[in-house]
Amino acid sequence: MSAPSGLRAGLIGLGAMGRNHARVLNLLDGVQLVGVLDPAPNAVAPHGVPVVADLEQLLALQLDYAVIACPTALHEEIGLRLAEAGVHALIEKPLAPSVEAAGKLVEAFESRGLVGAVGHIERYNPSLQSLRTRLEAGELGDIYQVVTRRQGPFPGRIADVGVVMDLATHDIDLTAWVTGHEYLDVSARTVSRSGRPHEDMVSAVASLGDGLMANHLVNWLSPFKERSTVITGAKGSFVADTLTADLTFYANGAVDTEWEALRAFRGVAEGDMVRYAIPKREPLLVEHERFRDAVEGKDSDIVTLRQGMRTVEVAEAVLRSATSGTTVVIPAKRA
Repeated sequence: MSAPSGLRAGLIGLGAMGRNHARVLNLLDGVQLVGVLDPAPNAVAPHGVPVVADLEQLLALQLDYAVIACPTALHEEIGLRLAEAGVHALIEKPLAPSVEAAGKLVEAFESRGLVGAVGHIERYNPSLQSLRTRLEAGELGDIYQVVTRRQGPFPGRIADVGVVMDLATHDIDLTAWVTGHEYLDVSARTVSRSGRPHEDMVSAVASLGDGLMANHLVNWLSPFKERSTVITGAKGSFVADTLTADLTFYANGAVDTEWEALRAFRGVAEGDMVRYAIPKREPLLVEHERFRDAVEGKDSDIVTLRQGMRTVEVAEAVLRSATSGTTVVIPAKRA
C-alpha cells in the first residue's frame, strides 16, 4: 500500500479496468488513492478507499490527479470538469468517442497547462518497448509492413462503442508509435454479428509514411485470445506477442545460387530465429509510473491527449471507410 503522503489521486469507475487501476494506484510509490467515484449501489473499493457517488464529492478530496476509467461516452464530460478544477488526468483509451470531443479535451488541458494522458497501455508492453528500440537502431533495415491480429471473445462489459474504438485503437496507436510513421489513408470492412448496434469485426488495410503498409484484423468473435504484431522489413521479421510479452526475430537467410537464371531476383530464404530475453514489468504499472512522473514535472514518456486524438481520428476514418466502401484519406497530423 502507498505511503500516506504524496500525490492525491482519485479514480472514476470501478469496472474491470477500474479495479486494475485501483490495485496499481494502491501500490504506487509517492501516490495515495484517496477516493473512488462509482454510482453503482454497494460499490466497494480495495483497501477501504472511500467510494463517492458524484464528481463534486470526489473533487472535494483535493485531488492532484484523477484516472478516468468509466465508459467512453462519459470521457468528455468528466474530463472537461476535471480540467476546470485544475486536476491532471489519465484517461483510458479511447480518449473520446469522436474527434470533436477529443479536441475539446486537448484544448481544455493544454490551455490550462495540465498534464493529460491516454491509457494506450500497449506502448508499455515489454515486447513492444524492445521492438521499438530495435527498429530505431536499424536492426530490421527498411520497414515494409505491419500486420496486427487482435482477436477474442465478446466482452459483455463494452456497450457504448464497437470493436474499432475499443480494440483497434490499440493497434492504430502502437503501429504509428513503433514505426514512427503517420497514417495516410485506410480501407476497411466491418461486420456486426452479435446483435448490438456496433461493429464486432473489422479488417483494415492502411498506408503510412515512407511507403509502409499496415494490415489490422480485429474482432470480438473468436473463442481464443490473440494479440500479435508482425513487422517485416529488409532484414527479416519481428513478431511480438503482447499476451506473453515475447519478442522473436526471424532473420532473412543468405543463400547463394549458381543458377544464373535465378540471380536476377533474390528472394527471401529462411534464416536464424532468435527469441529475446527481456525484462517483463507489468505495463499498467509502468504506465502509472510514467504519468506520476509527468505530474511531478519530470521528463516522462506518456501518451499525450493530442496523440490520443490522432488515434481517434484514424479510427473514425476506419469507420467511414467501412460505411462508404471507399478508401478514406486521413488529414495530415495537426500541429
